[in-house]
Amino acid sequence: MSLYDQQSAGNGPLAGVRVIDLTTARAGPTCTRQLADMGAAVICVDRPGRLVLGDSDRFNLRRNKRSVVLNLADSKGREAFLRLADRADVVVENYRPAVKHRLGIDYDVVSARNPRVVYASLSGFGQDGPYASRPGVDQIAQGLSGLMSVTGPPGSGPWRVGIAVSDTAAGTFLTQGVLAALLARERTGKGQWVHTSLLEAAINFMDFQAVRWLTDGEVPPQEGNNHPTVVPMGMFPTADGHVNVAPMARWETFAEALGAPELVADPRFADLETRRAHRQELDEIIKQRLATATTAEWVERLNAAGCPCGPVLAVDETFADPQVEHLNVFSMVPGPDGNEVAALRLPLTFSDTPAAVGTGPVHPGHHTREILAELGYDDAEIDALAGRAG
Repeated sequence: MSLYDQQSAGNGPLAGVRVIDLTTARAGPTCTRQLADMGAAVICVDRPGRLVLGDSDRFNLRRNKRSVVLNLADSKGREAFLRLADRADVVVENYRPAVKHRLGIDYDVVSARNPRVVYASLSGFGQDGPYASRPGVDQIAQGLSGLMSVTGPPGSGPWRVGIAVSDTAAGTFLTQGVLAALLARERTGKGQWVHTSLLEAAINFMDFQAVRWLTDGEVPPQEGNNHPTVVPMGMFPTADGHVNVAPMARWETFAEALGAPELVADPRFADLETRRAHRQELDEIIKQRLATATTAEWVERLNAAGCPCGPVLAVDETFADPQVEHLNVFSMVPGPDGNEVAALRLPLTFSDTPAAVGTGPVHPGHHTREILAELGYDDAEIDALAGRAG
C-alpha cells in the first residue's frame, strides 16, 4: 500500500486525494480536517516540540490524519518535506506570508517540482499589503472586519461573537478554494496557488451588513438580538425561557397566532417601514404577549401557523433536542486513551460517498518513522532525521 492509500482506503468523495498539512492553530486545521473527513489522505508535518491545543480541540482538529515531525529549517528536513510534496495533490499552510519563502517551501518552489499541486495558503490579513507581516488571530479579525461593531445590545460597545467565526469561515473558504482548484486541474492539468485570510473571510461573512455600507452608505448599528432590518424578528422571553421568532412575510398570520389581530390594522405597524420606525413599541407588545405562555407552547403554536419560531437552548439542551438527535451530528470514535469519545461530524451528507470521522486525534510525530520509510528512507536516515528534528 502506498504512502497515502492506507489512509484513504474508504470511499469518501475525496478518496485518493493526497494532502500535506503544514497548518497550526484553528483556521488552517479546519480546512485540512474537512478534507480529511471527506476522505482525503492527510499527513500533518509538525514542527519539533510543537504543542497542540487541549485534548478536545486536538481531537476536533487533528482527527483522520497522520503526523510526521520534520525540522523545515534544516536542509534534510526540508528535503523530506519536498519529497512528500512531490507526491501530493494539495499542500496547505498558514505561516505568516514571508515564512514559507524564508524556508524555501513556497508555491513557486513546490510547483516547480510538482506542477499539478494545489498550494493553499491562509493568513491573518492577506499575502501582501501593509498588514501582511502582522500576526493574526480570530478576535483581531473580528474587530477589524466590523463584525464586533454590529454584535451586542445597542449602545453597549463592541462585542465578540461567541465562536471563532473568522477562523472557521477562513478554513471553510479555503476548503472551497482547494476543491475548486482540484476541479480546475481536471480541465487544465495544472495546479495553482489559492489563498484567503481571516480578515477577508470575516468581511465576507458580514454579507448584507457590509453591503448596507457599500450600496447605501449606511453604517450598521448594533441591534442586539433583533434582526438588523426585518421587523418583527428577534428573541423574546416566554413564561419559562426564550424564543426566536421570525414571521417574515407572514405578519398578519403572526399577529393572529399571537392573539393580537388588532395589530394588523394599527397604522404604526402597517408595513415593514412603519414597523421599523416603531420597532420598540411593537417589540414591547410582542414581549408582553409571549410572556403569557411557555416556550414549548409558542414553538408549537407559531410553527403550526407557518411562522418560524424556535427555542433558545444551551449547548447541553441542543444535543438533547429530538431533531439534533435525528441528524446524528456527532460520531463516537476511539479517543487518545482508547475509550470512545464524541466528535462532531462534517455537516454534509453524501448519498454515495459518505464523509466519516474514522480515526482519533494524531499526536505530533506519531507516524514519523512509517511515513519516512514509505518515502524510501532507510533506518539510519530516519534516525538521522529524527535527531535533526529533536
